[in-house]
Amino acid sequence: MISDDQNELLTETTADAIRSMKIRGAGLIARKAAESLGNVAESYHGNDVDELKFLLYAESDALLNARPTAVSLHNGVSAVMKAVDEAGDGIDAAGLRLKVMNAAAVFCHNSVQAVSEIARTGAALIKDGDRILTHCNSKAALAPIIEAHRQGKKIEVYATESRPWRQGLLTIRDLAGAGVPVTLIIDSAVRRFMPDIDLIFVGADTICENGDLANKIGTSQIALAAAEAGVPFRSCAETYKFTPRYADGSEVPIEERDISEVISPEDLPEGVRVRNPVFDITPAEYITAFITEDGLVSPDKVRTSVQRWFGKARTDHSDDTYQLYTKAHHHRRTDVAPVTHCTCCSLHLLLTAPVAHCTCCSLHL
Repeated sequence: MISDDQNELLTETTADAIRSMKIRGAGLIARKAAESLGNVAESYHGNDVDELKFLLYAESDALLNARPTAVSLHNGVSAVMKAVDEAGDGIDAAGLRLKVMNAAAVFCHNSVQAVSEIARTGAALIKDGDRILTHCNSKAALAPIIEAHRQGKKIEVYATESRPWRQGLLTIRDLAGAGVPVTLIIDSAVRRFMPDIDLIFVGADTICENGDLANKIGTSQIALAAAEAGVPFRSCAETYKFTPRYADGSEVPIEERDISEVISPEDLPEGVRVRNPVFDITPAEYITAFITEDGLVSPDKVRTSVQRWFGKARTDHSDDTYQLYTKAHHHRRTDVAPVTHCTCCSLHLLLTAPVAHCTCCSLHL
């Protein structure tokens, strides 16, 4: 659920709050995106169905541009906008309004329920006396740990600090609040403590068709250290964090954020460059399994699972995000929002919000 302090931040648009990381966490941003589209529908009281469609596609456009890496955001938007696609030409504004509101509510409900299922499946993998390492702040990854503790298993958790945003401080607060013994460690100490660890639970931002994992920067280094030590490495992920959009990790656009998150610009010596990538790619070969609401999925079974969940394999320009953008272009009003297109792949972009890159081919605009 969304905390009161996060709700207070939503005087700005949801897309802005996601972009600025006032709302963060792959599952939460997906739910907030779906909720935002539901709110657009709920607040519309006109009779022009084309106007409502325009407002929905404009909002979806802004949301999709907020964070480029987390496919949960894209899938959350697509799940709601599917109601628009399937509504048909004969529907009126009132009917479409109800369909979109219902789709948003269903997605948010299923998202929360998925974490509960992940908690039960993951807790069964935790033994009494286990020491668990986690990274960043993933509600899906913490859910099995908290559930195992609730079941009476004596466990201990090591949580990384997760710079530069230090999401590990949120993790230790969540775990301590649930009564779970937890130790905070600096990111560079992971290999030092790996001999003390029995298993690793992390979250997921994007899971590719081949089982590669995009997650918080530093995840891949943890996976390497775990492989060296023979420690099982599992990613806890709702099924909407999987995608047919990317064949492997090399295709995932990696978001980079401002250098001010790392160092004050006035403290930076002249000529020094700073890189601040938010995510990295963990190859499938270093992942023991994915824990989903549909059960355990081994990396070599991800492609089959993705095709079953999404009903399609990867094809160029066939994903839901591309379809949303082309529909946003179709429903545009030139007196409200200008339209441009990517010079690489010709994807049309409705400029209702600042666009830094093309969501299709990742070309910087």
